[in-house]
Amino acid sequence: MPTGPIEMLAVKFPGNNFTGEIAPALADLIESGTIRLIDILFVRKGADGLVEISEISELDDQTYAQFDFVTSDLEGLMSDDDGRRMSELLEPNSSAAVMVFENTWATRFTEAMRHANGEVVFNERIPRVVIDEMMAEMDA
Repeated sequence: MPTGPIEMLAVKFPGNNFTGEIAPALADLIESGTIRLIDILFVRKGADGLVEISEISELDDQTYAQFDFVTSDLEGLMSDDDGRRMSELLEPNSSAAVMVFENTWATRFTEAMRHANGEVVFNERIPRVVIDEMMAEMDA
């Protein structure tokens, strides 16, 4: 089965303030065929530095309901070790949603590239903060 590029993304929420606002936006990406969610973990680091890692099925009923649209397709690719590694990026009293997803929008291009014996020699996502800084410099 052809696949598009696969990425891992961790989104941090300072103050452990996860409001669930990303769930509808994530649903839009999945329903439009832009991405396919492969796995998602929730990592919480308490004020005392203790780490709690939760699979989607372990969330409280209210939070689980926000992500119910993805539960049947998840492949469980990430482990608690992945969650612990991601927790090292968090300050105390913060949390993160860690997602592995396929960029399904690129599947056709990726397959064509492979058939043409093309090879990716460089691929890097430019962080938003870098783009913002570059744009501000251009405007100045």
